[in-house]
Amino acid sequence: MRRPKVIVILGPTATGKSNCGIMLAHKLDGEIISGDSMLVYKHMDIATAKPAAQELSEIKHHLINVLEPSEKFNVVDFKERATTLIHDINARGHMPIIVGGTGLYIKALLENYDFAQAQAVGNLRVDLENYAIKEGNQALHQRLAQVDAKAAKKLHSNDRRRVIRAIETAMQGEEVSQKHAHASPYDATVFGLHMPRELLYPRINKRVDSMVDAGIFEETKKLLAMGVPEDAQAMKSIGYRQILAYFHGEYDKNTCIDKIKQATRNFAKRQFTWYKKMPYIQWLEVGEPLTTEIYVAEMLRVLEQKRKLR
Repeated sequence: MRRPKVIVILGPTATGKSNCGIMLAHKLDGEIISGDSMLVYKHMDIATAKPAAQELSEIKHHLINVLEPSEKFNVVDFKERATTLIHDINARGHMPIIVGGTGLYIKALLENYDFAQAQAVGNLRVDLENYAIKEGNQALHQRLAQVDAKAAKKLHSNDRRRVIRAIETAMQGEEVSQKHAHASPYDATVFGLHMPRELLYPRINKRVDSMVDAGIFEETKKLLAMGVPEDAQAMKSIGYRQILAYFHGEYDKNTCIDKIKQATRNFAKRQFTWYKKMPYIQWLEVGEPLTTEIYVAEMLRVLEQKRKLR
């Protein structure tokens, strides 16, 4: 059975992924699946750098504006939805193109992470927490001694978090992590857009300034007026989180803007950390100014070469 085809364009924020995705979709009769954890939310447009309405209308987009800001969305949700979309788009004779920068989401999808073990561990953790609350830390520590006497000798009974973690590890037989398949279920071509920091960071700073001009502070006020809780998952993202702190008087507006810029630059660093775990990425070095046509032409060349080798 042939594996479904999928193209991925990833990279840190502000490297021009969206423009490349739209242009490539035009060339390949494609449909775009957002791989960004924040674009799923309605009404959250500026801080998320969501594509403009005109861009969304040019090419069919998926996983954008599908949830209310108060709802939760995680990697398991993404994997389930994206899997269905990839199969559906292939069945209709189109090319699915995932565009986004959330490394865990893309990696979990392409490497077919199995989250069943992680869920089981999560349930175990809740059970152990409840047991400690009901029976006390000493009783919990005795349970650890039953499964790992050596670890129990090293940990104080009142160090509940580490005791629970030690029980989890002992009962699982190894450090808990999401298991994933060795072979991808997809015929995937993964492109990464890379830009040197000395070029990327000024672009990030400029993007934040543009967000301020576009009304990111006003957008945050509007979300609060709509009744979106401050502790909602979506409101903890970069931009909204710092603005909420500003609203609470933790610092002045200029400091708030600087903190958004710094948080975004740090986010770009974390994205690169994830990408290092994905050796199948084919990197394209992008410069300033961004020349989308050149990068898309290179993507098409790679795809054509791959087709000929089949």
